[in-house]
Amino acid sequence: MVMLALSMFIGVFAYGDQVLGYRDPDGMVQLALLATFVFGIICGTKLRG
Repeated sequence: MVMLALSMFIGVFAYGDQVLGYRDPDGMVQLALLATFVFGIICGTKLRG
């Protein structure tokens, strides 16, 4: 499951503008994706521990 989430994140992070068609000249969408992924990892490890 972790590998699926990681591969989906990398795909959307790298090719999301082409696949989903959004325009992101300042990189704010990629920053939001990165922050969401990192916060998900933090919350997941806190729930497990």
